[in-house]
Amino acid sequence: MPRSRCGYRPAGAGTARQSRRPRCGVVAGFPRALVLLFVVVLTTAIPGAAFSAPAQPPNPDPQRIREERAEVRHAADRVRVLARRLDDVESELAGLSAVVGRSLERVNKARIDLRRAERAGRAAERAARAATAASEAADRRLVRSRDRMDDFIEGSYKQGSVLGSIPAFVGADDAGDALDRASLLRVLARSQLDVLDELRAARVTKANQDAAAREAALEAERKRRAAERARVEAETARRKAVSARESRREEVAQLRAERESARRRLTAARAEVETLLAQRDRHRRWLEADRDEPRPPVPAGDSRSPDRAETGSAASSAVETVVSRALSQRGVTYAWGGGDADGATRGIRDGGVADAHGDYRKIGFDCSGLMVYAFAGIGIRLPHYSGYQYRAGERVPLARKQRGDMLFWNDGGGVHHVALYLGDGRMVEAPYSGARVRVTEVRYAGIAPYAVRLL
Repeated sequence: MPRSRCGYRPAGAGTARQSRRPRCGVVAGFPRALVLLFVVVLTTAIPGAAFSAPAQPPNPDPQRIREERAEVRHAADRVRVLARRLDDVESELAGLSAVVGRSLERVNKARIDLRRAERAGRAAERAARAATAASEAADRRLVRSRDRMDDFIEGSYKQGSVLGSIPAFVGADDAGDALDRASLLRVLARSQLDVLDELRAARVTKANQDAAAREAALEAERKRRAAERARVEAETARRKAVSARESRREEVAQLRAERESARRRLTAARAEVETLLAQRDRHRRWLEADRDEPRPPVPAGDSRSPDRAETGSAASSAVETVVSRALSQRGVTYAWGGGDADGATRGIRDGGVADAHGDYRKIGFDCSGLMVYAFAGIGIRLPHYSGYQYRAGERVPLARKQRGDMLFWNDGGGVHHVALYLGDGRMVEAPYSGARVRVTEVRYAGIAPYAVRLL
């Protein structure tokens, strides 16, 4: 049958040989339009049924792998240096603790010596008071002796003669009277001599007691001053030793915190290297498996990426698990260095703001610790460092952020904060020392240009 351009030609149109091979108008007896309609319906009704191929896994940059391995070596060296330094400082701390103990003993001795010197001083004061009292008693006896002497002399003058004088004997009536007068004179003389002896003895006693009291008081004061100086010196030495010990204790605590931080960095760096190597292995296996598989055609004009709803219920459920775990910690205290896959943990020292807020005594989360806990609920293990978390997944422009993506903030020194995006311009975060896990509006000042998507 004669053919036309897209069909059969009318009879007598030229050639007599009929073509057995269909052209564009007929395919095995079916019109071309029906074939095209069948293909469209098939590929539309069963997405991916005609052509299905696994998505290409990411292939990490070899330079990044080298950088992460260098970070592992650097972190390992840092851990070793800190461990040696910590051993040295802990040895110094043990020595200072012994010094503090000896200083305390010297302080105790000085205090006892001071109490003894004070007791000796009080005894000397009592002795001085006793000497003064004895001196005053001797003075009173002296006054009484003088009064007796004065009375004797006054009586002699009143009798018109002085006992012991020649007129007294001449005026006697007889020898017996003279003898009586002589006896009386001897008695009075002895009495006067006794008074004078007593007076001299009282004066000597007073002088001796005064000297002894003064010497005892001076010696007691010398001992007290010496004991007080010893006490002050011992107390000063004790305070210096305690201050040095406390300084070493703070240094030990800081070194332990730094060592722990270095260990965490080392663990995170090793995990990052393992992740990158695993990604590289998956990419290589994908290349080998994909080498002989046909590539599916891409419909013309279809360049859109699927949103969260189009990725399936499994991904959506995982996102909600992550969000739910993060939101469940609202109100939990911020603690720098706190948080792991199982929940809130005790914070660590940072030598600055966190220490001033006592984060090392609190149980809570820091920003990256909250992300570790949130994503652990779906089996994703994140390093406890926001800088590594920024490189943990697919980076998408901030304008395309979706619920469950991580948002980051950076400055000239690199990434310093992370939060979980909830949608509708809101996020959940562990903000800073002194605050608590909270839901708030997204802050765009200092925000990184990309969000990180793990789901």
